[in-house]
Amino acid sequence: MNYLFNEIEAKWQKYWAENQTFKADSNSDKPKYYVLDMFPYPSGAGLHVGHPLGYIASDIYARYKRHKGFNVLHPQGYDSFGLPAEQYAIQTGQHPAITTETNIKTYRRQLDQIGFSFDWSREVRTSDPNYYKWTQWIFIQLFESWYNNDTNKAEEISSLINIFSSEGNTNVDAVCDDDVEMFSAAEWQAFSSEKQQEILLQYRLTYLAETEVNWCPALGTVLANDEIVNGVSERGGHPVVRKKMTQWSMRISAYAERLLQGLDTIDWTDSLKESQKNWIGKSVGASVTFHVNNHEELIEVFTTRPDTIFGVSFMTLAPEHELVSKITTAEQKEAVEAYIKATAKRSERERMADVKTISGVFTGAYAEHPFSKEPIPIWIGDYVLAGYGTGAVMAVPCGDQRDYDFAKHFQIPIPNIFEGVDISEEAYAAKENVKITNSDFLNGMNYKKASKRAIYELEQLGQGEGKTNYRLRDAVFSRQRYWGEPFPVYYVNGMPQMIEAKHLPITLPEVEKYLPTEEGEPPLGRADVWAWCTETNSVVANDKINETTIFPLELNTMPGWAGSSWYFFRYMDANNELNFASEEALNYWENVDLYIGGSEHATGHLLYSRFWVKFMKDRGFVGVEEPFKKLINQGMILGTSAFIYRWEYGFGPDAINEKRKPIYISKELIEEGIERGVAVSEINEELKNIHSELISYHKSIVESNIEWSNFTPIHVKVQYVNASDELDIEGLKNDSEFGEDYKDATFVLEDGVYKVGREVEKMSKSKYNVVNPDAICEQYGADSLRMYEMFLGPLEQAKPWNTAGITGVHGFLKKLWKLYVGEDGLKVNDAAPTKDNLKTLHKTIKKVEEDIESFSFNTSVSTFMIAVNELASQKCTSKEVLEPLLVLISPYAPHIAEELYSQLGNTTSIATAAFPKFDASHLVESSKNYPISFNGKMRFTLELPMDMSKEEIEKTVMSHEKTIAQLQGREPKKVIIVPGKIVNIVG
Repeated sequence: MNYLFNEIEAKWQKYWAENQTFKADSNSDKPKYYVLDMFPYPSGAGLHVGHPLGYIASDIYARYKRHKGFNVLHPQGYDSFGLPAEQYAIQTGQHPAITTETNIKTYRRQLDQIGFSFDWSREVRTSDPNYYKWTQWIFIQLFESWYNNDTNKAEEISSLINIFSSEGNTNVDAVCDDDVEMFSAAEWQAFSSEKQQEILLQYRLTYLAETEVNWCPALGTVLANDEIVNGVSERGGHPVVRKKMTQWSMRISAYAERLLQGLDTIDWTDSLKESQKNWIGKSVGASVTFHVNNHEELIEVFTTRPDTIFGVSFMTLAPEHELVSKITTAEQKEAVEAYIKATAKRSERERMADVKTISGVFTGAYAEHPFSKEPIPIWIGDYVLAGYGTGAVMAVPCGDQRDYDFAKHFQIPIPNIFEGVDISEEAYAAKENVKITNSDFLNGMNYKKASKRAIYELEQLGQGEGKTNYRLRDAVFSRQRYWGEPFPVYYVNGMPQMIEAKHLPITLPEVEKYLPTEEGEPPLGRADVWAWCTETNSVVANDKINETTIFPLELNTMPGWAGSSWYFFRYMDANNELNFASEEALNYWENVDLYIGGSEHATGHLLYSRFWVKFMKDRGFVGVEEPFKKLINQGMILGTSAFIYRWEYGFGPDAINEKRKPIYISKELIEEGIERGVAVSEINEELKNIHSELISYHKSIVESNIEWSNFTPIHVKVQYVNASDELDIEGLKNDSEFGEDYKDATFVLEDGVYKVGREVEKMSKSKYNVVNPDAICEQYGADSLRMYEMFLGPLEQAKPWNTAGITGVHGFLKKLWKLYVGEDGLKVNDAAPTKDNLKTLHKTIKKVEEDIESFSFNTSVSTFMIAVNELASQKCTSKEVLEPLLVLISPYAPHIAEELYSQLGNTTSIATAAFPKFDASHLVESSKNYPISFNGKMRFTLELPMDMSKEEIEKTVMSHEKTIAQLQGREPKKVIIVPGKIVNIVG
């Protein structure tokens, strides 16, 4: 009987689906274990072999935990809102819901064929109104909350209103806007309703504010920092500018300290924790206020070095700072405005990363030093960010390298306030082991003492105080897109009102186009029906808007991270229509025990999820403070790209160039030419003739221009390249997507073949190096794919894919099959296992359990191979050994394990079988095969019990016939015995 893997895998995938084998029970007496993958965005390209890596690892662990007696929740769903579907809709006019549904079907088929143990009864899609109804509900709860610093948690906004009504806001310690005015209870009660709403917006955890955003004109939307790469949009590579817009924002900054402290309670990698710590950016120092000469304006700065206050020689504002337009002199106005316009084209991330470029403009204004009263010039520079701190810095060039470089560049004085330190070449950034000088009352003090004294003196002046600052900014929550969650918000006289929860969801309206309107409004501005009627509590047509019962709805949609910030709770009770999840389900499942996904989400999804969970805990909606107990970042599977090399003929493109047919030269010919040190035309006769033809086209071509550097590597699809790096030229020319580019091309071969170049890169559709798992599963089977991906290397490391390597794993599965099944059928019987059989089994149990617990899945695969080889050489047929071996292998190769387990007579799924128990006694050696040596040379071996005494060993060895033959009647001088190791007879 052959190993018919395609039939076996289809059979068991059907069985699992029909029997709901992996459906989790929320009322089980078993201990729970929640395993989760970061859910995928369903792109049109489908999965490539790099995508399932983390899913396979989580599936192995989920299956293992079931074997160990846990009630395992292992769900899957789709992060189905997003910009790619919207861009496709813009290009084709097809509704994003249609393309998303098509893509999901492809993903589901591909995921099923790999054999994952997902509980599909709990599937979640963020674009499903039944799901985003609850995302809208959470938004409303955030709007109806404020952060009380006294209790250090979020509370209902009604409690704040009660305080305002009874005592005003003078004694309220809350996270709020910086410019909140003080008022009494009487004043609050006298305020109009609109005025009260405006004040409450300054305290709410989600609020409207005019903020600096990353605006992408080509995409017509705001982008998050992590959606921008090198100053352009990650999607499409479009320019991004900084722009002020009224946006919904969330006060994640209220949770900065708790987000930091929480990192100590979770099992995440140090590198991931460090990423979040750096992003939150806690700094302890002082807030300092500078007066601006000839203006009423004040400039507030935050500094971690108040001890250097006398080293300030200039100030720098962010170009976007609101004071810039107010304090800039007429003489400097043109230069300042030009600089601001240029800066708007660079993202915050790009400005932070660029430490080499020094640029700035003097505003013409001066601030007053709080102690010396000396005038300090005020500049603007793009190395200061409006979104970090106060958007202003007091520049101390002697103590900060960036300030130092700026001062040097613009010839600003650099006073030295560090005793005995040379600052002629660079700034001195160290704090310790130096005393302050040239600083009035701080002279002679060290860093700590000077800092305390400076803060005290600033407080005495009323121009500063000690302060802890965070880099973490409030999160912009609006996107000018169509394909996202609609806000449950309508506006009355410009003030936002929440739609009652019982009327949710507010679903997306139909629009003619998915682009912003001609007036610059988001795509929802194109909807004919998009207004809220307070009389009928329903969405109605825009043309009915009036001032009494029908009001405009919010035109922005929520960002991609909205739905992904809480989806793990929905899996706990996915079909609940009354709540986002029941109290019982939330109490039972609590939070995710194991979360696997990419490290690129460290400062996006993972930070926002932690924020939302802490908020939901504060409000009593959930009982946990952190969403993910343990987190593992899987590495990347890299693709091996293929390149062909276009000969550029030695000069740039021109009209003649366009008429020429492209020429591609085999990689081996290029390497030969470089090695021999000859020109292209001297490699072979064909290239010599081509070169002659080129000269006839263009007389100015000379040999010196025909250099080996004049070749452009071009990516080609890896499916046209075989294992020997040989290009299928005809296949390439007939390619439906790119074939026209190569129809008339000349391919110069070496020994009759075109050899491509190879390079290991990120697996990506744009590099044409993706490998489709469908083809792998068809040719080798899903079990081979699963085991090979684990075999490639440690889970957290990047590793290159090589399809040729999968044959070894596939061969192993064939060998495993043959261990159980022969030509005449099943070979397994009830024979008693031998000692060697049991030793092999139990050392495998021990190693595999240790490997799975430590997520060292690659070494488990090696262990399985060793075990099968040993049992095959032992001719093992014992069911007592071979049945538990299947349970060990089943998390890795579930289909073949299920089939063989069934053939052994079992009528239930192997997924329900208990994990084999390790028995150490089978690994204890009861005998030793001693090497018997004569004068240090080993002559034969003799197996003796391990507990035999030295006297008994000597007696047994000396009476052995081989010993007698070796000695030939001679008496040995001595017999050396090391128990458990050697016997040496010295004669």
